Amino acid sequence: MSTDRTDAPPATADTPPPTGDATRASGEAETADARRAPGEAHGDGDGTPGPRPEDTPPAPGTGARSSAGTTTDAAGGAAEGAGGVAATGADASAADDETAGAGGAADGGEATDHDVADSGDMTDGDATAGTGAADSGAGGPGSERAGDGAADSDDADSDAADGDDTADSDAAGGHAAAGDAAVGNRAADGDDTADSDAAAGHAAAGNRAADGDDTADSDAAGGHAAAGGGAAGGGDGGGLSEAEAELAAQKVERERIARRKAERTAPIEAGAKLSGRAADLLAAVRAVESGEKPSVYFDEAPAAPARRAAAAAPARTVPTTPAPGPAAPAAGTVDAVRAVLTRGGAPEALALRAAETLGEGAAAELADDPWRLLAVTGVRPAQADGFARALLGAAAGPGDGRRTTALVGWLLAQAALKGHTALEAPVLHGALAQYAVPDPEEALEQTIGDGTVLVFPEPVGDPVPEGEEQPVRLLVGLEGAALAEESLADGLARLINTFDAEAAAGDPAAWAKAADAAPTRSAAELVRAAAAHGLVTHTGGEAARAESLALLAAARDLGLRAWLATHTAAGRDRLAAGHGAPDGQDGPDGQDGQGAPDGFATVAGLLTGTEGPGRDGEGQFPLDLLLVLDAPQLDVETAAALVEAVPDGARLVLSGDPAVLGSAGPGRVFADVLAARACPQLVSRTPDPGPIGELVSGVGIGELYQVEAPGKEVVIVPVRDAGEAVHRTVQLVSESVPRAFGLPPEGVQVITPGHGGAAGTRALNAALKERLNPGPGRFGGFDPEDRIVYVPAPGRALPGRVVSADADGLHLDCAGAPGGRVVVPKDRVEQAVRHGWAMTAHQAVGSRWPAVVVVLPGDAADALSRDWVYTAFGRAERHLSVVHGVDQALPRAVAEVLPRPRTTRLTGLLRTLMAAAAAEEGAQQQS
Repeated sequence: MSTDRTDAPPATADTPPPTGDATRASGEAETADARRAPGEAHGDGDGTPGPRPEDTPPAPGTGARSSAGTTTDAAGGAAEGAGGVAATGADASAADDETAGAGGAADGGEATDHDVADSGDMTDGDATAGTGAADSGAGGPGSERAGDGAADSDDADSDAADGDDTADSDAAGGHAAAGDAAVGNRAADGDDTADSDAAAGHAAAGNRAADGDDTADSDAAGGHAAAGGGAAGGGDGGGLSEAEAELAAQKVERERIARRKAERTAPIEAGAKLSGRAADLLAAVRAVESGEKPSVYFDEAPAAPARRAAAAAPARTVPTTPAPGPAAPAAGTVDAVRAVLTRGGAPEALALRAAETLGEGAAAELADDPWRLLAVTGVRPAQADGFARALLGAAAGPGDGRRTTALVGWLLAQAALKGHTALEAPVLHGALAQYAVPDPEEALEQTIGDGTVLVFPEPVGDPVPEGEEQPVRLLVGLEGAALAEESLADGLARLINTFDAEAAAGDPAAWAKAADAAPTRSAAELVRAAAAHGLVTHTGGEAARAESLALLAAARDLGLRAWLATHTAAGRDRLAAGHGAPDGQDGPDGQDGQGAPDGFATVAGLLTGTEGPGRDGEGQFPLDLLLVLDAPQLDVETAAALVEAVPDGARLVLSGDPAVLGSAGPGRVFADVLAARACPQLVSRTPDPGPIGELVSGVGIGELYQVEAPGKEVVIVPVRDAGEAVHRTVQLVSESVPRAFGLPPEGVQVITPGHGGAAGTRALNAALKERLNPGPGRFGGFDPEDRIVYVPAPGRALPGRVVSADADGLHLDCAGAPGGRVVVPKDRVEQAVRHGWAMTAHQAVGSRWPAVVVVLPGDAADALSRDWVYTAFGRAERHLSVVHGVDQALPRAVAEVLPRPRTTRLTGLLRTLMAAAAAEEGAQQQS
């Protein structure tokens, strides 16, 4: 490993070791400085000599361990390795500062991948003074108290596409009662957690702390109110776009889940006198809160699915064209909504989104219940309160049942953006109290009784002996994530219980021979486990992917219909190239499958039908084995849809690296399945090779090793400030790394913690574009041959390049898009497309590049966590440069800052189902 600064004295053995003070967790990682515009990017680093990895001698060893070798921070004495950099940026502090709000779970939320396109669309940017305890205070829809976002005008609508921006707008002076809350304005791909209005634990209009990174803040100055929020999408010029097809498929799956739920429980009519199950539910709520044992449990896990013989998969049929997405609201509906919004002082630009969200009767609904405006993306409680006061006058009190019901739903929606699928009742009580609800307990009970949310008692700890009281916690969740989690548990249990090893294994001698022929011992174990079980988990680093390839090859050689799915198209193509798979297999419609290699697909492509084997007449995949790599990136809805499509008797292998950043959407599917211990768990023994592999493996266990890098595989580039960081990064990408390793600039990827700030993706991309592809940027800031990141749906980031632009929109060449080409309409470009020379770690998950430059400016110190560093460093194949400006924050983050836990139910559901299945099997054996 080497240091790229020759004018600094070498570090000595007296260099102080990393110190404590855990700061920020992974979920809220993607922050940085949100307050500086890209124009301020260059700082004063222009006079710094450019780094030359090939000319720099390795740094002398020291007695202290460092992340990527020993380095010295020229600005302030010796600093350890890639680990050091005093936080110099002014805007990092609040980047995700404990905005204990909406997502609040006691365990905190993970602010990962969700950006809400055109998030900031509610106010005109008037940031009035005052901090009021709740959002019900003075200030209408056009104003925001306590500076909630007025300064973040550069982020409001532009922060779309993918976001790692954690703009915790309500940092309210350190109120952290209920964990962190992702308040939602998230653009499509989702690393931007525009945490506006933190509810649980912050005064409603909480004072905006120096806010880190890109606040896709709802109230950005200037009051941009771009219509059409939600997942950034883009058409392809004709028919359905990939985003529309994917959203339509998800909508169908959600409807199916809801129908299954309806079969088990009758709906509760809003406002009706409670009886039966609803009355029991409220009684249980009160009992749990008072410490008593509930007399009845509700929404218990369904009985384990009966074991049945695996049926042969039906013949493959040609699927029909996916159903189109919801039609645009009628012009009259939008006009009526606009009139109501105008009466209430809300921006007219919200009319289209309100009509899309609330439907045909949106105008009447808003007039009767103004707080329904909270259902619209980007609207926050303070704004809905002002709108309600303008329409209802003195009748709009803080204890109004309509207000409390809307607040509960909004708080749970923000928690979902942080990764939670449910919240504990006391967390919601605290959040409601922060919004001046007079009786939070009664308000939550009424909301539960109305059927707006679902409640689930979950046992805590190990089962207790019969006759003793089992401790429980009461979880409250929105219907979508809750039902998806139940459907996923049902589907996983179905695969376990319907798999007949004797019927499905085929020739045992053939499987044994395939295992013996596997290239490594770990691969052989994986083959044997998959031969005998319907569900298997497999964990390991980048090198462990070869074991999944060995299983795929063995299964196909045995005549099984086997497919491997990855999170990204780049990951798919890389594996296929190593496997020697041919390109251009026939898609299910008989056309070329957009270059997807035979046997390989992306998860998104499988679900939309653009890749993979298609679906049979029952909507299931005609396959015998499905290997899902990058399993940590599965959220509950995606996983539920995927598992539901795997037929009875088939095998499912979930494989991934538990140390990487988690999914963009709610849930922690892979971690929950591992925790449930309901199936065989294979752990790879194959280490990642080389200095980069050694470095990354150390990060995974909380250590920053000093590694030997004789071939300049790892180079540290200390910097004094953000301006120097940008300057050095441009030199590395355009000159030093290409010259040293014989790579084109396109083979070098820059990764940084956030979009905003003086060295965030915006500033870096502006500088890199000026150097590598200068142009006027006449189409939304883009020119032909610009590197970009396109976000067709939340949690998906597709790297690509600009081909051209015309009246139809921006034409992109993106791997993973249908046909490889995408046309993004002009009105969606700002929300769905970013420049891509520099990206965030959340965007980079699932992909790798020959060379990676990780930029750690001083203002990003609080954004770092172990899983962020692990993910960013692990994206490099041949060379890793670390532009180092965070002093001891890096080793501290690796050693101490763990991912924030998410409140989920999958582990408990799966354990209950498997226990029920075991009990049923035992009873059958006895009889």
